[in-house]
Amino acid sequence: MRAKWLVLGTALLVAIMVTTAGTAVAAAQYHWKIGHIRPTGTDVDKDVNWLVEKIKEESGGRIEIDIFPASQLGDYTVVQERVSMGAIEMQLACLGTTVSKALNLTAAPYLATNYEEAEKLFGPEGVVYQVVNEVLDKKENIHLISGWPNYFGGIALGKEAPAPGDPNVPKNIKIRVPPIKSYELTADALGYMATPIPWAETFTALQTGIVNGAIGAGAEGYYADLRDLMKEYLVINDHFEMWFWYMNKDLWNKLSKEDQDLLTKLGRELEAKRWKAAPEAQKANEKRLADFGVKVIYIKPEEFEVIVKKAEEKVWPALKGDIGEEYFNRTMEVLKK
Repeated sequence: MRAKWLVLGTALLVAIMVTTAGTAVAAAQYHWKIGHIRPTGTDVDKDVNWLVEKIKEESGGRIEIDIFPASQLGDYTVVQERVSMGAIEMQLACLGTTVSKALNLTAAPYLATNYEEAEKLFGPEGVVYQVVNEVLDKKENIHLISGWPNYFGGIALGKEAPAPGDPNVPKNIKIRVPPIKSYELTADALGYMATPIPWAETFTALQTGIVNGAIGAGAEGYYADLRDLMKEYLVINDHFEMWFWYMNKDLWNKLSKEDQDLLTKLGRELEAKRWKAAPEAQKANEKRLADFGVKVIYIKPEEFEVIVKKAEEKVWPALKGDIGEEYFNRTMEVLKK
């Protein structure tokens, strides 16, 4: 009889332990930080707020995320490194190449020339997205959740550029470039003098005359942060600005399958609705610059062809070593199809 009760008691204890453990996992509470680089009220800020609210709602309030806009946690390259280390949980921003030079691929000029091409390359099934996913996972301890398509980039200028549509005419204008090789090479190919400066320091650099222009952003970014210092904006579509929502890989691996699925689902929803909104958002922000008094210059189709050809000849081969032969060739094979 004692043996019978001992067996029953042990079984009951095991059942209680399993139930308790299951309840603990289901009831896991999280309080995270997410950073982005734009001021409050901008497109990305609105979307991050939507994302955070949906995560809280659909997790039953278990996952709360504090938003830090306008680079409050540091320049995006610094935050990317801190996410890798686990000091900050997540960020939605463009990618720095300090640790992984292969990420130069994301800013290579003229990979895409329209939104249809961009979605095929940068969307979840695209070769650029897949390369980014592999690099962040293997080299930076970061889990990529989804993309956030922003715009095609252009050049902001504090003074008029000679022959803005002709890359073979020296502009004699020093412009800010992100500390990323692909942008530096592109600026040089377009006739400008490149000066690497973090985005968070660009306004001051323009204000003090260290540079007289900037590349590496588009109408939305320039309107948000630099419009008071601009005279011209060149709609040159030099790169497709794809941002990514990512989090620390160790933290991701500790989440339950249900929480991972929730974040993935909402990330896909966020990306899908942004692909629909991005083209009109770009046009609207170009108009906002024009309405503010900035001279917006659209490059003629025949000039655009010359610019693209020069970028292909001068910039792409120079990036191959940094991107890596495997990733570079994978991308080129897709572009040739």
